[in-house]
Amino acid sequence: MNATQTTPHGNATLYIGLMSGTSVDGVDGVLVRLDADQPPHVLASASLDMPENLRRELLALNVSGDDELARAALAANALARLYADAVAALLRKAGVQPGDVKAIGAHGQTVRHRPDSGYTIQLNAPALLAELSGIDVIADFRSRDVAAGGQGAPLVPPFHAAIFGAQHGRAVLNLGGIANVTLLSPGQPVRGFDTGPANVFLDGWCQRHLGQPYDADGRWAATGKVSAPLLEQLIASEPWFALPPPKSTGRDLFNMQWLDERLRAFDGPKPAPQDVQATLQRLTARTVANAIDAAAAATQEVFVCGGGARNAGLMRELAYCLQRPVQPTDALGVPAQQVEALAFAWLAQAFVERRPAGLPAVTGARGARILGALYPA
Repeated sequence: MNATQTTPHGNATLYIGLMSGTSVDGVDGVLVRLDADQPPHVLASASLDMPENLRRELLALNVSGDDELARAALAANALARLYADAVAALLRKAGVQPGDVKAIGAHGQTVRHRPDSGYTIQLNAPALLAELSGIDVIADFRSRDVAAGGQGAPLVPPFHAAIFGAQHGRAVLNLGGIANVTLLSPGQPVRGFDTGPANVFLDGWCQRHLGQPYDADGRWAATGKVSAPLLEQLIASEPWFALPPPKSTGRDLFNMQWLDERLRAFDGPKPAPQDVQATLQRLTARTVANAIDAAAAATQEVFVCGGGARNAGLMRELAYCLQRPVQPTDALGVPAQQVEALAFAWLAQAFVERRPAGLPAVTGARGARILGALYPA
């Protein structure tokens, strides 16, 4: 990955990718040149914090509430404006005009994910984003896969395969609110699935007890001790962990109510808050390791992207549970914070070129489908 900022020549290969994930902590964006048979070339990147009032509303909209249709529409508009700010920052940094960019891939903010019931909802206002940015917007990447009987997630494995493929068993692990893994094995189809919670509990428990949005570097978790009985109960009490792929999940299942119910049911000594935090950190690492060991025991190395890659404590836990080398994707030349935004730029290009981008082996869909919907500038 060449992250050097340069002035582009021509306009057919420049795309913007925008991602706001289940951690709801901000928006990541990249302006990237995507040329055939060449690695992605990032011209600019930007990360904007999620405004606290918008973050609270997006989290609240993960559950039913009063007047949620109107509230969701207003939150989607606010998110689109934040996306537009990210686009403006990218264009400014790279010295690029809107007309130089082929399209924006904008994922939106997932507030419901129920492929078992035939739907997934990502709040977004792509028409507003097209109006504000003056650039074509590709959005709604997941619903076509769900319509074809798939999970609609994860969508990033084909992108991971395109840029991280290796001659030996390799896993690419994305740690947002939820963890998902891509399994890359020579001579075998690309596989991938969600493994369970990543930061969703770590952030939520830290917010509740410390008033902080996340546990920086796992420092609070480091003051506690893992409760092995609680860890085993958390895993054993949730049938989803034992389901075979294809599978995906989200805050519909793994939320603070889920955690509170299990803490109330725990029949051992009541753990201190910091011990719960340490146990939740181990839960993320252990369920990732269990999933990789079960699906691809020959995996030799794991590369991590997403916000969790910046958590030194969680990275140590992963190395302990996986018993394999664990590194951020920076080691492969792709900054961990850019990977998902790059993936949605890549998915936007696939839509523009009318290339099916879903992998039925990953999502369980009846076939590969062209993913996304166009909102012209």
